[in-house]
Amino acid sequence: MHVTELLEAASLLVPEELATENDLTVLDVWDYLAHDEWRTAVGLPEELGDGPPLPSAFWEQLAEAAEQLGFEQSRAWCHWRCAEIRNGMVRADLTLRPTTQARRRTPISGHGVLRPLWDIGNLSPTGGVAVSIAGLWVEDMPLLQPGGRATVRLVPLTPAHWTHVETGQQIQMYEDRTVAGTAVVLEVHPPAPTVPAR
Repeated sequence: MHVTELLEAASLLVPEELATENDLTVLDVWDYLAHDEWRTAVGLPEELGDGPPLPSAFWEQLAEAAEQLGFEQSRAWCHWRCAEIRNGMVRADLTLRPTTQARRRTPISGHGVLRPLWDIGNLSPTGGVAVSIAGLWVEDMPLLQPGGRATVRLVPLTPAHWTHVETGQQIQMYEDRTVAGTAVVLEVHPPAPTVPAR
C-alpha cells in the first residue's frame, strides 16, 4: 500500500522520456524504495516545493503515503503545500518581539500550527485597522523563539483579503491586542486558478 501511494504521487512528476538530468522522475523514487530509503523517497518530491508548482493531487497522495509511513512532519508539510496551492502563499522575513515587549513567553511551533492575525493594511468600515488571519510555517526551524527571526510562509485564511500585498511591504503579526512581530514580504504567490467542474 505504501509503495503504491508513493508511486502514484511520483507518477505526477516529469515523464522519463521528457526528463532532463535535473528533473525528478518516478525512477528516482523507485531507486530509493529499492534500497529501503523511505524517508529519502518521500523527501525528494518535498524538496521541489519551491520549484515549478506541482498539482494538489501530488501533495495529497504524498501526504497519504507519509501518514502511512509514520512521517508526521512530512505529512504536515504536504498538507501545507496543498493549502498554499488552494489559498496562495506569502513568504516573509519575520522578527518576533522579545518577551520584554510582547506577551508571548514560549516558542512558536514552526510547522503550521499557529494562525495569527496580520495587519496587512486593510481598514475596517470605521477606518480602523482590520486584521486578517493566515497560518504560519517557519522554514528550516522546528521552533521560533520570542525575539527570534526566520523566513516564514503564510497561508491566508481568506485569500481575497491579501490581493494587495506585495514584495517589500511591511506587515505586523498579532496574537492579542499588541504587536507580536513584524515581517517584510519577500514573495507573493496567488492561489492556483480553479478549474471549473464539467
